[in-house]
Amino acid sequence: MRYHHPVGTKAAALALIALIALIALIALIAAALIWIHETPRGVGERGGLVLNVLTRHDATTLMIAREAFLNSTFAREAGVTDVVFIKPNPALWRDTIDRLGYLDVAWGGGPTAHNTLADEGYLLPIGDEVVLNEASSIPDSVGGMPLMRFDSQGRLLWVATSMSSFGIIVNEPMLEEYGLPSPRLWEDLASPELARLLPKPAVAFSRSTQSGSHTRIYQIILQRFGWDRGWVLLAGVAANGRPYGGSVEALSALEAGEVPIAIGIDFYGYTAQIERPGVRYVVPYNESIVGGDPVSLLRTCRNREAALAFIRWILSVDGQKIWLDRRVNRLPVRAEVFDTPEGRERPDLKAAQEMILGNVGIRFNETRARATYFATAYYFDAVLCDPHDALVSAWSAMVRALESGRIGREGFEELWWELGRPISWEENGTVLTFTEEYAASVNQRMRDDPTFASKMTSIWREAAQRRYEEIAARLSGG
Repeated sequence: MRYHHPVGTKAAALALIALIALIALIALIAAALIWIHETPRGVGERGGLVLNVLTRHDATTLMIAREAFLNSTFAREAGVTDVVFIKPNPALWRDTIDRLGYLDVAWGGGPTAHNTLADEGYLLPIGDEVVLNEASSIPDSVGGMPLMRFDSQGRLLWVATSMSSFGIIVNEPMLEEYGLPSPRLWEDLASPELARLLPKPAVAFSRSTQSGSHTRIYQIILQRFGWDRGWVLLAGVAANGRPYGGSVEALSALEAGEVPIAIGIDFYGYTAQIERPGVRYVVPYNESIVGGDPVSLLRTCRNREAALAFIRWILSVDGQKIWLDRRVNRLPVRAEVFDTPEGRERPDLKAAQEMILGNVGIRFNETRARATYFATAYYFDAVLCDPHDALVSAWSAMVRALESGRIGREGFEELWWELGRPISWEENGTVLTFTEEYAASVNQRMRDDPTFASKMTSIWREAAQRRYEEIAARLSGG
């Protein structure tokens, strides 16, 4: 063995630290230069206007939209020569708008994000005649879900630019290989039959704080089945599956063969169907909703003409064509787009649109969903994702006991209710429960107070962990 002198080791360590510091400094300078270069400005390098867009759309959609918009007469006539997209988590939209102070348009992210901005005074009414004329070709609502919102004076605050359903993406060959039934409804994802695959997960789902579309699915389930029963059902879904970092990661898990089932928004399903034979997107009949994905004008807008040009374009038939791109696969809100040459090449999307328009679904209450959005997201992650191993252990023990005959179906249902019912805890001598009313009462605080959010998620996580361990221990000793 070669002996290393302590002094030499110390010198080497110091040299390594110095090297790391130098690399970090270079990276910091590079990052600063990139930030300086990319910092949005009202006027571009060539003298044209720069449009600054707050968004949640994926990189592919943004790339296609940027190119198409800048090549349009809408952009040229408004003098827009560049578009900069900024993509924070919806929970940070308000802070991002305040901090930057120059954002022009919010685009995508779902109705809840735009309704929250509207309620807190971040949106300007859109009185532009061209926009209003384009919006007149869009239905006010679909399946009871609004595709636009107006203020108390009847002025337009946001309008949907595309619409989506929410459903289940299945890999049929994988299900056949494992001898598992193909799910048709949300409750099928919580079936004990899928637990036969454990410890391999059957269902890919996202952590709620990382995906607005998956959170919408959780909200749909809570409203479809009721608050308490909805959480019990979600516990079964989570136990049959595995949480991923986001909706893209959940879909990637299905595409990579890690799971045979994933939940998701429809355009992920349509894209997967095109790219992978055997993959199919299913809308749970009468258990889903059709949601509009809005665009709105922000109160910090500095380039109003540039912002209106973008809104006019995305609502026009030409702007709606971006959704038909086979890399995007979203449903336009303007039915006329299917009469264009590009639209006639997508009979699959036209059929998908007609299908979801005929699938009325549930009576979804957007106000209720918005009132508990942040509390629900934190609770979901704390109870069903963080202690996931313990949840799976308890669920597996329950399914084994059912299959072996140690418990009957009624006993299994009772344990399932105990497994998933909303958590209760004691605070200052008072027992509290995560009811829908409680969730609404702390919703804004969960969003705005990180210390409080951390405290509550810790309480919920520890209580859920104890519950799962107690159920597993009870069955292992039975």
